[in-house]
Amino acid sequence: MKVQHDLYMEADDETLCALAAADDRQAEEVLVLRYTRLVRVCARPYFLAGGDSEDLIQEGMIGLIKAIREFNSAKAASFKTYAEICIRSRLFSAIKTAAREKHSPLNNYISFEAPLFDGSENSLAFETVHHKQMTPEELIIGKEEFRELLGVLHGHLSGFEAKVLQLYLNGLSYAEIAAEIQKSPKSVDNAVQRVRRKVARYLNPGDLSNS
Repeated sequence: MKVQHDLYMEADDETLCALAAADDRQAEEVLVLRYTRLVRVCARPYFLAGGDSEDLIQEGMIGLIKAIREFNSAKAASFKTYAEICIRSRLFSAIKTAAREKHSPLNNYISFEAPLFDGSENSLAFETVHHKQMTPEELIIGKEEFRELLGVLHGHLSGFEAKVLQLYLNGLSYAEIAAEIQKSPKSVDNAVQRVRRKVARYLNPGDLSNS
């Protein structure tokens, strides 16, 4: 049984998708586990901007499941690219609906790009085909404004908060972040909540001057 499990874990995404399309639930489960971190990477910026963490993760997972069940290797470049498009599209639709119904802070939704904090080239934020097709009117906070936000926000973060934010936006769990920085998960959660409050103050002009 372990040998079979290892074979699934070692299989590439496209092979697992083909198995999942043939109703192989284990193949689907392996892909879900493999891409759970990507779901977190996609959802966490919206959580910082005022969304509900569990709801956003759930919506992202629905997008992931859709990608697994609908992926066609003849039409898509790679499963990872297709999965990211499906996840972000699902999140975007859910957020737009929530903003219309609740007038939440997500009317001013934003994208945090981890590379602007850590200097890496591995950006996942809003570089999918879906979001490149969005109009300027839909991007309430545009690219330049976003960079301004990061500059202002980063100036109000402690070194500890900036490090936590970088790891958080890279999709690490609280436990993984805690292990990385040798602090407790509670300390990590407290730092994330402080960052959220600072983001909320930025989305209400003038408030950051009091932080």
